[in-house]
Amino acid sequence: MDARHLKYFLAVVDEGGINRAAEALLIAQPSLSQSIATLERELGVPLFHRIGRRLVLSEAGATLIGPARVVLRDLDDATASIDALKGLRRGRVDLITMPSPGIEPLTTILTRFSASYPAVTVNAEAAFTPEEVLHAVRTGACEVGILGSPSEVRAPELEVVALESQPLILISSVDAVTPDSPVIERSELSGLRLIVSQHGSLMRTLVDDVLASGVDATIAAEVAHRTSILPMVLSGFGQAVMPSSWAPTARQSGARVHRIVPESYLHVAAVCRTTHLTPPAHKLMDVARLYAAGHPTSWEID
Repeated sequence: MDARHLKYFLAVVDEGGINRAAEALLIAQPSLSQSIATLERELGVPLFHRIGRRLVLSEAGATLIGPARVVLRDLDDATASIDALKGLRRGRVDLITMPSPGIEPLTTILTRFSASYPAVTVNAEAAFTPEEVLHAVRTGACEVGILGSPSEVRAPELEVVALESQPLILISSVDAVTPDSPVIERSELSGLRLIVSQHGSLMRTLVDDVLASGVDATIAAEVAHRTSILPMVLSGFGQAVMPSSWAPTARQSGARVHRIVPESYLHVAAVCRTTHLTPPAHKLMDVARLYAAGHPTSWEID
């Protein structure tokens, strides 16, 4: 089986069609179509169903995606290993991360990683749910995943490294009326205008629980992209419940931070496949393990 055919197959999958894939690969559309047809003949099954002018992935095609990505990564790994013998140091890690863990601990982990492996390129994809991260790692779309979950992360078919547990905090502008102490009771959220994330997140679950208990708070906005939340807080639009990874940035921006009690925690973990990892991905996971070994299990909010 020609690795080039696998590369072309994945391009059609990722680009969503023959024409766009041919443009991305800088090859003629007939050549790409012929390559896909050759691969299908070798495998003895159709990889796509032709419906009119559209290609729809077949069951066999969907099954091939993960192994094809692994094969191409292994070839890249082999090339990088030979280059290393010639005195070159390079490589690439494809990872996927949720927003809050993508602030911390990912920033610290990548900073330590790059200090030892400065020539390795890190490609970080975005995800908004633990399920998206786990799916990307299981299918080989990414090698390493960083995710946060309301409960301890469990994925029997993957390696899971528990990194830390982040308590939820309230972020407010300096002009907001909040207690002088570093903590705030859930009942003291009464009367606040809260900026919340979408349903299904730990932060939204806490807010929903508070409202269900009879606390008279107002949901001022539901925001999908969490990078928009801090600017809204600083403008005085409302206050936000976020994981403690946001605390340093919030304080540096001039916001006030309170730890919410009783506490709820975002459990952060790094995940990867148990086999077929490239050397850069192995090293990144080693750095994650060192972070987990030397870091307290939960954050302290000053």
